[in-house]
Amino acid sequence: MSERDQACRIAMVLFPDLTQLDLTGPHEVLAAMPGAEIDLVWHCLEPVVASRGLSLTPTATFADYGAADVLFVPGGRGHVDAMEDEALLGFVSRIAQDARLITSVCTGSFVLAAAGLLRGRRATSHWASVDQLALFGAHPVKQRVVEDGPIITGAGVTSGIDFGLTVVARLHGEAEARRIQLQLEYDPAPPFEGGSIATADPAVVARIRQGNAERDKRRATIARRVAAGREPPPMPTA
Repeated sequence: MSERDQACRIAMVLFPDLTQLDLTGPHEVLAAMPGAEIDLVWHCLEPVVASRGLSLTPTATFADYGAADVLFVPGGRGHVDAMEDEALLGFVSRIAQDARLITSVCTGSFVLAAAGLLRGRRATSHWASVDQLALFGAHPVKQRVVEDGPIITGAGVTSGIDFGLTVVARLHGEAEARRIQLQLEYDPAPPFEGGSIATADPAVVARIRQGNAERDKRRATIARRVAAGREPPPMPTA
């Protein structure tokens, strides 16, 4: 078997109220990669309901899953509760020790941070949340995809496709990533401007920030508590 065709085990963490596109965008890209073997991992095998009502069925549990080449955590409203889920954080910490890549999209980076994996690392998240990564000792970077050694993080929601292509290029080279990009006809040209904070109407930005204020306050409280009490696990260096 050639290196190209060798199995690549990918563990994608689930939790209630995740944003399904944070997960399904990367899933679509990574599943097209040679040798990809993807599991959706949760406490049990009962369906997990995403924030817009889509049910996702786990294929493995935290207790029975072995090792992965790629660890992935999505974001979504449920990430705040996930930051205090000791079994989930323990799984993330354990898998990260031997994974080639430790990854997230959107506010999934806060779950990595809560597990102690982003201390001293460059990382990104959704534009409305990214600054709070500093509470965990991470270095927030406002880019669509950020790579720091074995850590690859994507910004908000739709960046999951960019993120997925970045992971493919890391593992199989740019030519393979380009093949998948064309296969998916990924050539975005949105109908409206304002899809990033750099081009958005300030009134729209303010409305979103106001709607997130209570969540941000709760997350900051959890972040300070978790960051103070959790030691980072050993991780691969590249």
